[in-house]
Amino acid sequence: MKKLFSFLQHAPKRTAALAVLAAAVIIPATVLAWGPSRDTYTIEHPADHVVFNSITNNPAQGDERNFMQVREATASNTTYADSISLAAGKEYVIYMYYHNDAASNLNASGVGKAVGSYAKAQIPAVVANGSANTQAVGYVGATNAQPKEVWDEISFKNTTGGDIALRYVAGSTTIHNFGKSDGMTMSDNIVTSGAPLGYDALDGVVPGCNDYAGYVTFRVKADQANFTFSKMVSKHGENKWVESYKAQPGETVDYLLQYKNTGTTLQNDVVLKDTLPTGMTYVDDSTTYGNAINPNGVKASDNITKAGINVGAYNPGGNAWAIFSAKVAANDKLTTCGTNTLHNVGRVETNNGSKEDSADVTVDKTCVKECKPGIPVGDKRCENTPPTTPPTTPTTPETPTTPETPAPLPSTGPASILGGLVGTSSLGLGVHHYLASRRALKNKLG
Repeated sequence: MKKLFSFLQHAPKRTAALAVLAAAVIIPATVLAWGPSRDTYTIEHPADHVVFNSITNNPAQGDERNFMQVREATASNTTYADSISLAAGKEYVIYMYYHNDAASNLNASGVGKAVGSYAKAQIPAVVANGSANTQAVGYVGATNAQPKEVWDEISFKNTTGGDIALRYVAGSTTIHNFGKSDGMTMSDNIVTSGAPLGYDALDGVVPGCNDYAGYVTFRVKADQANFTFSKMVSKHGENKWVESYKAQPGETVDYLLQYKNTGTTLQNDVVLKDTLPTGMTYVDDSTTYGNAINPNGVKASDNITKAGINVGAYNPGGNAWAIFSAKVAANDKLTTCGTNTLHNVGRVETNNGSKEDSADVTVDKTCVKECKPGIPVGDKRCENTPPTTPPTTPTTPETPTTPETPAPLPSTGPASILGGLVGTSSLGLGVHHYLASRRALKNKLG
């Protein structure tokens, strides 16, 4: 027993007060995040069969059902915990305790020896940003154990602002005990199908009793994929990179695409590509790309404006760039009179996502005024031709004054003429009768 206590001084210590529980106490696994629900035992009263991690009053480990913990690898405080907050780029040590709780007097007959024993862990591939409880699960078991397998959990928190990938550190799994296997490197299958445990060898045999207990440690790294990308433009050959450049019709310009791995994990098959706008034409055989291996650049294919060019793999801090040329359309090929903005979009694609950025070229199109189609103003053929400028809109004439209605003229129609004739005739007849009556009177008097 003293041997075990001395050994476990180098392992995690439980700080909470633990009550000594009687044998065969069942604790709901869903409450305490371990399982399965099973009979429990004490140091004073061990099990009568092979069973792992079911003693509740282990002087150093405490409740053995809580057998998996974690800590930061480089922290000065080596205290293990059931939960930890992740930081990108850091490594973490995961600890898994194992103990065959069978009584030592069962080993001679073989009844108390665990065979086919193993440790296994399931580590989450990604801990999403904002997660407060992403779980990893540890397992310990044997082919003749009852139950065959027990498990416990730890949890990871992530408040970094981006998703974190947990990567198992190859070759980091080590077993610790008082046997010949102490300090041996275990199989990397610890995070897949499981790695054999053992005392004198990693053969899966673990006798019952405290003296044969031990623990396994391995590491995981918190990787965060991130990168930057930018797109700029310059007058051809000057390398004066800006986000917007004023060009002349028909001028050649250079474009620059830049990528940098700012994360904590390798990024494979980085692809740079570009989409040219209408009004820009790629200059054949103009693409070069560079990185730390080729700081002065090397020739690349013309696929940068098509499927893109693969510039390789980059560790954290690595970077790459690409430069190519394009020609602005001639004046008569530009689409708009006045200023044309040619918006160019570049893109980087990685196994951790993609990003885009843009740069602009502005160019003015001069449109010639014509007096007739095809004849510019100022040509001598325009001298006798009315200008193309539309005439000034005529002034609206004043509304004429309505004339006064004239007075009626004397009637001179046929009725008036006839009346006049009638009047004259009557006067003549009267004079005639008057003269006749005078002559008759005279002749009678004699």
